[in-house]
Amino acid sequence: MSRIDEVTVTAASRITRRSMLLQSAALLATGMMPLENRLWAQEKTARVEQPNLGTAGAIWRTLIEKEAVKAGVNAQWVGGDPGQSQVQLLAGAIDTGFFGPIGAVETALRGHDVVIFAPGLLNHGSWIVKGNSPFRSVQELKGKRIATQPETTETYRQARLAAGFLGLDFKHDFEFIFGPPTANLTLFERGDVDAVITIEPISTRLIAGGAREIARVRDQWRDGTHDARPLFLGGQGTRREWLDQNRATASKLSKLYLQANEQIRARPALLAEMHQLMGIPATDRAAIELLVKRLPEIYGVEWSPAVATSANHVVDVAVQKGILKGKPSRPICEAV
Repeated sequence: MSRIDEVTVTAASRITRRSMLLQSAALLATGMMPLENRLWAQEKTARVEQPNLGTAGAIWRTLIEKEAVKAGVNAQWVGGDPGQSQVQLLAGAIDTGFFGPIGAVETALRGHDVVIFAPGLLNHGSWIVKGNSPFRSVQELKGKRIATQPETTETYRQARLAAGFLGLDFKHDFEFIFGPPTANLTLFERGDVDAVITIEPISTRLIAGGAREIARVRDQWRDGTHDARPLFLGGQGTRREWLDQNRATASKLSKLYLQANEQIRARPALLAEMHQLMGIPATDRAAIELLVKRLPEIYGVEWSPAVATSANHVVDVAVQKGILKGKPSRPICEAV
């Protein structure tokens, strides 16, 4: 071996020994890191929609945040204007946001490949009238002024779909005033409308104050379709590209939402404890007590292919009724 070769081998040996020492030191340092830091290093970031205060989903963050760290998911909660989560998702500002099956299909038909991959809420739309109102059924409200959420919301879409089983046409049988739930609440309390189609927890607040619930959308759906499964309102949706690239993270998020819903079902008192997140002041004791009785059932505690099939059934019926012009080739809901 030449002198040059000896020098080269010696230098290479030193480099190898040095690399091994550095790697050992790095492993030792990692082992000495606090467990929390080591978990953080393994987390996958997901920008998640922050549900608005005063909505049924407002308590999810509180229930999910700590569990997300344990699961190895860095959930970054991103807020926004009410009803704009789908716009944020398509613009890339968030990775996941709330989607209903009909709305998700309409988005897909516009060229955006989205999919619902995690559980959320069962339909909790209600037809509410004043306590002294003469109206006893939805049919009696034909031709009357009704306050409800915008036509682009899943609440409106599913209410329209379910009313079709009663022979009612939202485009011709009612005079609708569209607005966010809080604005509709004001219209109703002032007597500017004859009824309101609203969601939780506003329905509970109104009923606690003496209003009457004359119909529930999920009951109309059940009676019209004879489908024993509760009407799926919506869950966490994302761009299919993100799901394909982050399937493990999506699966963890799905389990986190499911666990949060299971906590609420198992301990309904959580709703009373977090009443302020639901937009109900401490002084409204009647509404707080009613939350515990009315709301637990709207949090979905099953996420399976059967639930996905049920959600996709909503799409099929919407196509049959002409509410949707068509549907994408792939199912809009997938249990991961």
